[in-house]
Amino acid sequence: MADQQALLDPKADSSAERQTRILNAAERCFVRSGFHRTTMQDVAAEAGMSPGNLYRYFGSKDAVVLALAERDRARIGEDFAVLSQPGDLLPSLRSIAHKHFAEEPRERAVLCLEIWAEATRNRSFATMSEAFDRDICERMCALFRQAQANGAIAPEVDLEALASLIVTIANGLFVRRAVDATLDAERGVASLMAVIEAAFAGKINLTRT
Repeated sequence: MADQQALLDPKADSSAERQTRILNAAERCFVRSGFHRTTMQDVAAEAGMSPGNLYRYFGSKDAVVLALAERDRARIGEDFAVLSQPGDLLPSLRSIAHKHFAEEPRERAVLCLEIWAEATRNRSFATMSEAFDRDICERMCALFRQAQANGAIAPEVDLEALASLIVTIANGLFVRRAVDATLDAERGVASLMAVIEAAFAGKINLTRT
């Protein structure tokens, strides 16, 4: 459907490309200079367009960040689509963890840390971050319920507690990777997976109360 619309309306595709260019430029600016030091003029220059043209797509830096969060949410949705496919869950989880914590550039972790820092002062950012984490936890719980029904997760494990544990460790890995350029990401992924495997087996106290 989207391809057909682009063929019928070339401007639609051009607009999407410009928005992507702006978001990519904003990511680079926020990582390089921080959220507060970056201006909309900086983003416009990085994207190779005039400030007036930029404001046609995004009315503020907050709007840019919200769009970045929605883009990340869509990427996470693609990951969960992979995880929901039939097969052993643990190898799929390991592959996706490796993708996010070892393969993707460290700058993505820096951007996450920048947004989380702003969330401590900006209520709209805090609400966005809370909604993002809640969405991931809900997706994981749905995935884990199916895995538990299939016997891949011990029956006594509290799935909400398991999802919360994984999100907490994953966020910690993002912070570590952002602040420590020498972090051994491979070791971090291995440690995360060791915890997940132990939790799946019921070896961590995540029992229902």
